Amino acid sequence: MKKMILSLAAVIMMGFGVFANGKDAVVTQEARDAFKKDFATASNIRWEQKNNFLKATFSFNGQVLAAYYFTNGDLQAVVRNITSDQLPINLTSSLRRDYAAFWISDLFEISSDGQTTYYVTLENSDKKIVLKSDDLSSWQVYSKERKTETE
Repeated sequence: MKKMILSLAAVIMMGFGVFANGKDAVVTQEARDAFKKDFATASNIRWEQKNNFLKATFSFNGQVLAAYYFTNGDLQAVVRNITSDQLPINLTSSLRRDYAAFWISDLFEISSDGQTTYYVTLENSDKKIVLKSDDLSSWQVYSKERKTETE
């Protein structure tokens, strides 16, 4: 299960809002039916194929969300971009204390199997760090890279 969430996180990190083409993906009826049941009032629905998942990007209750389904209609995860003030206070405090020299360039939460995981991308002039938290109280380094002068 942990490998599945990590692979899903990797897919999400590659681009939350990027669409491969202008056409809808071929979506199974099972996935469409499950989506309609899970998000009955969703609008602006856009489907695309992402590795082993079907991704539905849509508007729901005033937010843009992405839901990842297996072709059999099983919901794997729901993702939403958030602002730093939507983080649990422990996570916000930790960022301010330990990463004051960085700015936030990306922040989102993944809800899967009743668990919420947060990912934040932090940058400064030299580094780009991605942190994750699945315990709602601390951050772990997910990835780290040095920036080059050409970026």
